[in-house]
Amino acid sequence: MIQTLAFYLFATIVVASAALTITSRNPVHSVLWLILAFFNAAGLMVLCGAEFIAMLLVIVYVGAVAVLFLFVVMMLDIDFTELRAGFVRYLPAGLALAVLLAVELVVGAYAWTAARIDLAKRIAPTDVAIPNIEAIGQLLYSRYLYVFEGVGLVLLVAMIGAIVLTQRKRADAKAQNINRQINRRAKDAIRNVNQPIGQGVEL
Repeated sequence: MIQTLAFYLFATIVVASAALTITSRNPVHSVLWLILAFFNAAGLMVLCGAEFIAMLLVIVYVGAVAVLFLFVVMMLDIDFTELRAGFVRYLPAGLALAVLLAVELVVGAYAWTAARIDLAKRIAPTDVAIPNIEAIGQLLYSRYLYVFEGVGLVLLVAMIGAIVLTQRKRADAKAQNINRQINRRAKDAIRNVNQPIGQGVEL
C-alpha cells in the first residue's frame, strides 16, 4: 500500500515539475523545477529496485548537469526575450519533430510488446540474493573492465582538453606574477606626497 502511494506521489510531482520546467518564464525557476523532477525520478527508480540509476540521477544529473545549467543561466547575460522571438517561425519544424518522436515512441512500444517473450529468454539470469548495485559492480569490473577503463580514459582526455583550452595564453589576459609580488618593497608601492591646498590629486 505504501509503495503505491509513494509511486503516485513521485509520479505526480515528476509530471507537474516537468510541466513547470517548460512553462516557467524565469529560467532559474525552470532549472529548479528540473532538479525537483530529477529527485522524484530517482525516487521512482528506487521503487523499481534500480538503486544504481537512482544514484546516477542524483549525483550526475542533479549534482552536475542541473547545477551547471543553473550557474550558466545565472552568470550569463542571456536575452531570453530575443530567444523567444523566433518561436512562431520555428513552430512548424517543432511540431513535425514532435510528431516524429511520437511515432518513434509508438513503434518502439509495439516492438517491445512483440518481442517481450523473446527478450525474456535472452535476459541473463541474476541471483535474487545479490543486490542490484553489487551485480552491476561485478559486471563492470570483470566482463566490461576494459570498456569501463576506456570510458575513464575518454573522460580524462576531455578533462585535460578543457583545462588546456582555459589555460591558453591570450594577449588580453592578465597573468599573476607571484615572484614579483613577493619581492615588491613597500617604498615601491607607496608614494608620500605633500599635497598643496586647493589643488587636485596628481595621479
